[in-house]
Amino acid sequence: MTDASSRSAPNTSSRSSLKALLPYWQVTFASFLGWFLDAFDQTSLMFTLPDIAHEFGCTIGALGMILTAQSFGRAIGNTSWGWLADRYGRRLAFMLGVVWFGVFSAMTGLSHGLLMLGIVQFLFGIGFGGEWTASAALLMESVPAWTRPMASALMMSGYEVGYFAAAGAQALILPHYGWRMLFFIGLAPALLAIFIRLGVKESPVWLRNRAERAAGQARTPTQPLPKVRFRLDAGAIQAIAFMGFLEFQKAAIYTFYPTILRGSHHLTPQDVFIPITLYCIGSFSGKILCGWLAERFGDLKVMLGAIAIVVLTIWPFLSAPSWNMLLTAAFIMGAAASGIFALVPHYLAKCFPSETRSFGMGLGYALGSIGQGIAGWLIPGIGRTPITLPLTAEAFVVGSSAVTAGIALLQPKNLPGETMEGDEEAAS
Repeated sequence: MTDASSRSAPNTSSRSSLKALLPYWQVTFASFLGWFLDAFDQTSLMFTLPDIAHEFGCTIGALGMILTAQSFGRAIGNTSWGWLADRYGRRLAFMLGVVWFGVFSAMTGLSHGLLMLGIVQFLFGIGFGGEWTASAALLMESVPAWTRPMASALMMSGYEVGYFAAAGAQALILPHYGWRMLFFIGLAPALLAIFIRLGVKESPVWLRNRAERAAGQARTPTQPLPKVRFRLDAGAIQAIAFMGFLEFQKAAIYTFYPTILRGSHHLTPQDVFIPITLYCIGSFSGKILCGWLAERFGDLKVMLGAIAIVVLTIWPFLSAPSWNMLLTAAFIMGAAASGIFALVPHYLAKCFPSETRSFGMGLGYALGSIGQGIAGWLIPGIGRTPITLPLTAEAFVVGSSAVTAGIALLQPKNLPGETMEGDEEAAS
């Protein structure tokens, strides 16, 4: 079967790909909004680390273990929700993930010690990872093949909008109402669950696979169909390794960025809003641009170019001596670092066949989450002072970027989902 993208016009413009996504606006918007709410709740923790450390009487390094607990929760959520989405449907898993992470985000605001905070954030991470796994598979299997890079970019841009919203909320709320109020807002995702239930259709690819298995069982009722098994082949191994180092890189870039701005650059919560805003504007622009470029030049070239820009920008991003340089670097870093993630759903979807795609994508993101968790523990453990924290993060960004680029260059040929076998017909 030929690749659906090859059957489409190869020189389609970004405007035509956006227009082609209009009939699929419900699933695209729901996926965007799910990632927006995920980001708001997760980055609220990043903004409030100094305030939580002060109230709990602990160090930022101790709170790094909370980030690690969240990342292990994400790993469990990615894999378990992937299995759930493959077995019971993408839409149901999407709804459950949204409600789950919303409840435990609100419970974060009720935490009164490191142990309780760690348990709650671990449980939050389960829903956080599960929501992404289900929504990414649902979106990639619902839209036409040639629009998937742009659909992927639109979905992933929700993170930057959520990051921006959290930055604005912390500037307004922290000085007057304290850090807990930011997490109580996390109950908002319940409204998205209603929209998913009423406005979003199930993946046509998942429905087709279920119908085919039911038909096969009807033809041979006395012989059960062979179980669909996940294959840990070259494509799966490459995807898992790539995500592990990419998540480590991204965590080293932005997990402690608000803390560095407040501690190393002595900015107030209101001042932090300005570079964060530029970072988010750059991130949103970079994701759309990378989606557009990937339609023309392919994922690999765009990812490698973005990684090179990250390496060149990391020092001024965290350690620039002037305000103008700090702001410029914030915009460029946002565009490059987040632009890579615009292509992650499309990239992972190609690495796994449709029968186990959600589980495979979840597994790739799950082990990537562990990379993020290691960064959340390792960086503040080594960089214990306002001077050494940004330097440690910069060193780890350069190293992990080099490894990520090397893994990307080793991408195997003939990935099992390269042509999204039959997906185009199912989605049409």
